[in-house]
Formats: sequence, C-alpha cells, structure tokens
Amino acid sequence: MRSDVVAKYIYMTDILDNLAKEVDKIDENAAPAPKKAEKKEKKVIEEDNSVMGKLLDDQTIAFPKVGDVIKGSVIEVGTNSIFLDIEPFGTGIVLGREIKDGMGSGKIKIGSEVSATITDLENEDGFIELSIREASYEKAWEDLESKRDTQDKVNTKVLSANKGGLLIEINGISGFLPVSQLSSKNYPRVDDGDKNKILNLLKKLVNQELEVRIIDADREAEKLIVSEKATQKEKDREVISGLKVGDVIEGEVSGVVDFGAFVKFLSPIKDAASAREDDKLEGLVHISELAWQLIENPRDIIKVGNKIKAQIIGIDNDKISLSIRALEKNPWSAIKYKVSDVVKGKINKINHFGAFVYLDSDIHGLAHISEMTEMFPGKNIEELIKVGESYDWKILSIEPKEHRMGLALHDKKSEKKKEAKEEKEEVKEEKEKPAKKEKKEKVVKEKKEKPAKEKKEKKK
Repeated sequence: MRSDVVAKYIYMTDILDNLAKEVDKIDENAAPAPKKAEKKEKKVIEEDNSVMGKLLDDQTIAFPKVGDVIKGSVIEVGTNSIFLDIEPFGTGIVLGREIKDGMGSGKIKIGSEVSATITDLENEDGFIELSIREASYEKAWEDLESKRDTQDKVNTKVLSANKGGLLIEINGISGFLPVSQLSSKNYPRVDDGDKNKILNLLKKLVNQELEVRIIDADREAEKLIVSEKATQKEKDREVISGLKVGDVIEGEVSGVVDFGAFVKFLSPIKDAASAREDDKLEGLVHISELAWQLIENPRDIIKVGNKIKAQIIGIDNDKISLSIRALEKNPWSAIKYKVSDVVKGKINKINHFGAFVYLDSDIHGLAHISEMTEMFPGKNIEELIKVGESYDWKILSIEPKEHRMGLALHDKKSEKKKEAKEEKEEVKEEKEKPAKKEKKEKVVKEKKEKPAKEKKEKKK
C-alpha cells in the first residue's frame, strides 16, 4: 500500500514540477515592463502568447504507445514490483515475472536505468505498465545471433539433462546441447550403449558451467543449439598440428563401442608432468585396426582403462585415426600356407555368403557358399558345418596383400564325385567338338554362298 502512495505522490509531483519549469521559462523570457500604457501591455500579452506557442511548437512530445521500448530510472524496488520514473510521462510499474532480465544485467536497484516495453499505457492504478523481460527478449536474440555469426565462446549453465543431451540457458533463452556436441572430456562413454547409463552420466553435468559456441540460433522457431565440442577445435588443431602420420602414442582407452575404441593421449610434444586432463587429445582405433584377426565385438579384446600403444594412421582436421595392429607383426607377410594344401580350420562365423574359418590364431579364410552347394547339392550350410567345430579345408586361393584366402570343405567322397563330374563334362565336350566344328563350318560356307545365290536369283 505504501508503494502505491509513494508512487502516486511522485507521479503528481513530477507533473507539477514540469509545469512550474515551463511557466518559469515563459516568465523569464516574456515578462512585461512595469508602468507601460495599456496598449503596450496588450502587445506584450500578444507577444507572450506567441512565445508560448513557439515554446509548445519547439517542445512537441511524441507520446509512447503499447509495444514501445522506453528507458526509465528505478525509484523503488519491492518484492514483486519495481517503479520507474518515465520522464516526462509519469511513473511506470513492472510486476512479477516481467521483472526478469534475460540479458543478466545484474540486480536491479534504486537509481538503475533500465529499458522496458510498454504493455499498458494506464492500468487500474494509473501507472504505465511495463515489462523488462519482453524488452530484453529481442535484445537477447540479437546478441545470440551476433555470437553465432562471430563464433564467440559463451559460458552457459546446465539446467537439466535428458537422453539426447543437456538443456541450457543463455541470455534467458532456453537452448539444447546434444550429446554428439559434448567435448571428449564430458562425452558419456558407455560400453553397452545403455541409454539409462548415458542419462546418469549426463545428470552429473547439471548445474555445471560449460564453455560453448552457438551453432544455431533461430528467433522465429525459438531454437537455440550450442556445441561444447566446437570450443575445443581451435586448441586441438594447434596441438594436432604438431602430430604426423606414423607417430607412436601411448594412451588410455576412454571408451569402447561397436565400431572400435577411443583412446585419450598426450601429444608427444606436451610435458606430461604439467599436463591437465583438458590437454589430452582423443583418437579412434577402428575395429579393423584393433588386431590382425577378425573381431566380432571390440569389448572381447579391449577394455576401458587399458593402457595401450598405437600408431597414428590418419589426421583429418581434428579427427585422429589410430592403429594398434600396425605396431604388431603382420602374420600375412610370411604366410606358411600355399594353394592346394589341405589344412585343419575352426569355424568362427557362418553367414548368408559362407563361413569364416581360422587356420591359426591370426590367419583366416572364407569358404564361399557356392563351393558348399556344388559339392553337397540339396544341403543347407548349417547341415554341413557348425560354429566352433574344426574341419578339413582345401586352400583354393591366397591373397596376402588383401588378407584374403579362399577355402573349400575337403571331403574325399564329394571331391571324387566332383572330379568325376568334371572329367565327364570334359569327355562330353571333346566328343561334341567335331559336331560343333562341322556346324560352324557350315554356317561360314552359307554366309559365303549367300551373295552368289542372291545375285543368281536377281538375274532370273
């Protein structure tokens, strides 16, 4: 109640003060001289009127309207309201949630100058109703768009987390930081990809401040997307510039996924004693580069926390490709097997195009399904072989550079049948050769005789 009385008093005082000032100016500039004739007094009054008219013309005031943004000085701060002096129009009031300033200009106190949007020219109490929140909204988006274009770094606080990422706020505008845009330090590495485990790790970031860059700011759609990973690129590129393909690094496995393993390591040029966690780089060892043998699941041969050595085999901007097997001897470079050998081999995997067979711990080959169906017509591959069982195999081909080997299931009876079939086909082909030759000669002869016959027919 006291606030309303004070505000109304100030409002009326402002109006009276302004009127008094204008009257004083008129008196000073146009006061009539004493002891003059009545005619002269009339002339002075006319001059006074013209001065007043001129003053009013010169002091034309553009009255504000709803939606305009105006500035005012804070004259009183209450629990759920503040009063502003909006000279020369009177006193404004900002209520409740409309006080919130998204730009974070600090605590509002008496004497502060603030911008506010007019929402009502005169409410039921006679005040100009204002919104600081609405005035700061446009300014907030302008600032976000500017930072998006300049790619300035921005600090933001994490408000909450969901399975897709983090909810953040900048300038009072809500935004989103996707999991894929987290830095390597905060990225949730979960062995089995369990979404609930990922969410639990993301929740640990709530209330933390992160340094991000704005990658999308759409005012109309009210969409704000940020990236923590983008802030690290410059720093990472500087460190990566000191690396080259062929360098050997020592690191620790930071995550294992279906397609390989992530490894954190320090650049060879960085001093390990003074290094921090943020100074570490992260590279990927693809599943094909973990070892020379076939790997179904990377988790079977490598675990988070393992200390490993790897060679850099590729650098693409800030992406580093690593290889563990490059530091091991290539078993295919001195292969002891040769074509036509019959060897023992264990079935590792069966799929729709054949079976993968290990002859030893490193060398494997493929028995194509076409070889199976030819040797054992009418039978399914599952009827002939089983995963985990060992069988005799005949080596059909070896390609060491491509790490490929072609195999066929070795069965003496079936092989004899196959050989007999091939021999029978060869004999049949030999028998048919004279007939084919005769037929071919006849066709050639007919072609030669055709023009002569046509000529003869023409003459007749």
